[in-house]
Amino acid sequence: MIRSLLIANRGEIACRIIRTAREMGIRTVAVFSDADAKALHVRQADQAVHIGPSPARESYLVGDKIIAAAKATGAEAIHPGYGFLSENADFAEAVIAAGLVWVGPKPDSIRAMGLKDAAKARMIAAGVPVTPGYLGEDQSPDRLQAEADAIGYPVLIKAVAGGGGKGMRLVEAAGEFLDALASCKREAASSFGDDRVLLEKYILSPRHIEVQVFGDTHGNVVHLFERDCSLQRRHQKVIEEAPAPGMDEETRETICAAAVRAAQAVDYVGAGTIEFIADASEGLRADRIWFMEMNTRLQVEHPVTEEITGQDLVEWQLRVASGEPLPLRQDELEINGHAMEARLYAEDPAKGFLPSTGTLEIYRAFDDIREDAGVEEGDTISPFYDPMIAKLIAHAETRQEAIEQLSDACHSTDIYPVRTNAAFLRRALDHEDFQAGQIDTGFIEKHLDALLPPADLRETVIMDAITTLAAYEQEDHWFSSNGAQPFAAPSGKPSRDITGFRLNRQPERKIRVMHGGTIYERELPPNWQNRFPVFAEPVAGGFVIWDDAQNFLFTPVRHEGRSGGTAGDGAILAPMPGRVTSVEVVKGDSVTKGQRLVTLEAMKMEHGLTAPFDGIVTELTVAQGSQVSEGTLLVKVEKAD
Repeated sequence: MIRSLLIANRGEIACRIIRTAREMGIRTVAVFSDADAKALHVRQADQAVHIGPSPARESYLVGDKIIAAAKATGAEAIHPGYGFLSENADFAEAVIAAGLVWVGPKPDSIRAMGLKDAAKARMIAAGVPVTPGYLGEDQSPDRLQAEADAIGYPVLIKAVAGGGGKGMRLVEAAGEFLDALASCKREAASSFGDDRVLLEKYILSPRHIEVQVFGDTHGNVVHLFERDCSLQRRHQKVIEEAPAPGMDEETRETICAAAVRAAQAVDYVGAGTIEFIADASEGLRADRIWFMEMNTRLQVEHPVTEEITGQDLVEWQLRVASGEPLPLRQDELEINGHAMEARLYAEDPAKGFLPSTGTLEIYRAFDDIREDAGVEEGDTISPFYDPMIAKLIAHAETRQEAIEQLSDACHSTDIYPVRTNAAFLRRALDHEDFQAGQIDTGFIEKHLDALLPPADLRETVIMDAITTLAAYEQEDHWFSSNGAQPFAAPSGKPSRDITGFRLNRQPERKIRVMHGGTIYERELPPNWQNRFPVFAEPVAGGFVIWDDAQNFLFTPVRHEGRSGGTAGDGAILAPMPGRVTSVEVVKGDSVTKGQRLVTLEAMKMEHGLTAPFDGIVTELTVAQGSQVSEGTLLVKVEKAD
């Protein structure tokens, strides 16, 4: 058995591998870049080695540095995780040549399945059904156009060396083909250094069905049943589940047997996934499911397979890499219940799913389901890597129960100030078509408007903020700059429920709060105490209200100002989290309407904040280089006499 293991990865998958290795008594070595010096996987490993600057191309993608780290620490084996170098045959070969154990398939198997045209040719020879299309060597535009015309539109152009949704174009009519072909070839050449393409018939109601396979060095290959990964956004999986809804036993046996033949065709060892595309227009039928590609690594979504089979796939990988036979025979594997996984990302659906970076000042997950995370409260979401926070995994007796568990988990996960896709995930899970199993890869695009949280602040959230502030004022607490927590749960942890207050004095009947640079003034209703419990928490400079799995920062307003307006009272607030790149004034300066006061850099763009009227700078709370959160008071201008 392997005794020491270097994980050539970071984040969630590195933590996942460390967990199993520790349970098996295997010493672990982490690698890290500058950005990950204090990362969770570094803290969890027995030893950690710095391998370079923050960009992945200078650290996690430099195979020589990783092999050198393994040698220097005495690690016997390297586990690549997923992404980065996990499907790089040259790296796998270099690991083996260095006298180390490669926890993955043979380099020749990776190469055999790495090029889509060659892989499809192998599958045809192995009797695995493939999508109708063109795999030929003649790559001239005229020949490709003729083949597309013969297949019939719509057709899909795919880069031979592609993956991750890159190098792929949908063509719906003959007149669009040549432009799409040229664009696809340019992207393929840029991303993969290979502009060759293949053509496939585009399936109008496609479902993404994949089968988990495992091989060992003793000639054994088994499958661990199928997963459905149809909920995708821009070819990236969002929610995965196992088993596939609507899959009957006969169809399951057919595609799982085909997956085993596919693995055997390339002498496969270790964990792999055979991906199929299914035409679901008439339900799942064996004669309407075709091979798409093979991923020669552990998949992000492997936990749903673990949950329905009761097996630890990382443990299987480590045992197989140590030369042991597979832990179970095919007839010893069975499906137990239903599992579902949602990928929780640091991104803002309301802003086109832009990544949301920063420190997780608050991060509390739902305790009742499995959570595979790569961060903890206090950690930072870096702009250098995939912004995944965690995978939330539910397992229950039925699909509906798994949906309900996962929806509750998305709703109950509190994160601040980073924005997340939790509300988006919950809306997808709660959608009637998803719950009915009426899904395909176009589900998110088709229902996007219904899945996105509302852009406008709900009145109920504003009233929650008003009553929360009233409760704080009655308790004679105010908000400190260091984020003091005036209310605490019995455990000593900050409480989400603002439930108690002393009747020391009556709060003002009109209360003002600020969110996103806008002041909201509302009359405090007579029965305002009955609104509790409100899901709120004090933070530095204000308090957060959670609603529909989203965080909303509110700032108390103590001065006179125009209700509902931005900077109407001369308070210049940060419209979003960012860094102050310049301050153009000092306290006491006279300024004119429209004069730039402060420049804020956010999301790699500069935003100039200007004076709303002629006046005098009476407050200046920031300096060049200051990091500020949304709603922070930057400058106060009072009108000139």
